[in-house]
Order: sequence, then C-alpha cells, then structure tokens
Amino acid sequence: MKAMPLLINLGKAITLIAWLMMAYNLVMPFEGNVAIILNILFGITCMMHCFQVAIFHMLFKTLLPLTKLDYLQVFIFGIFSLLAYRQKVMTPAS
Repeated sequence: MKAMPLLINLGKAITLIAWLMMAYNLVMPFEGNVAIILNILFGITCMMHCFQVAIFHMLFKTLLPLTKLDYLQVFIFGIFSLLAYRQKVMTPAS
C-alpha cells in the first residue's frame, strides 16, 4: 500500500504550514479576529500535541529506541508522526 506514506507526508506538510502560520501570527499578528482565532488554535494545537507525545511515549517506549528527535517530530506533526511510527512497528522485520 503505497498511498499511506504519501498521505502521511502530505499531512506533515500541511501541519507544518499550519504551525508556521500560527508562529508567524505570534510575531506579526494578523488583522482583526484572525489573530485571535490563530492564537486560540495555537494553544489548542500545543495541548493536543503534548497529549499525543504522552500517548507516543506510553505506546512506543517498549517497542522502539526513542530519541528526543522522535518526541519533537510527534510534537510538531502529531497524528501523522504517530501513524508513521505505527507503520514502522507494524512492518515485519526483513
């Protein structure tokens, strides 16, 4: 199934664009309500991704040797990194 890695990478790219927009809004706020909405989304996104890092730690700490970079990737890309690590664990060793 070749579509899954493509979808994961596409999701990671879209997530990165969202992070960049929210970070840019912190430095140079957009006009009007857009800035407020992006700040709220930034807070919600940070909380959700922290929760996903905790899930990642609980599920994968015994299955894979984890580094700080792994945790950072899960924090930045969220569910798309979780899916990539899940795929890595589920793929039989050749």
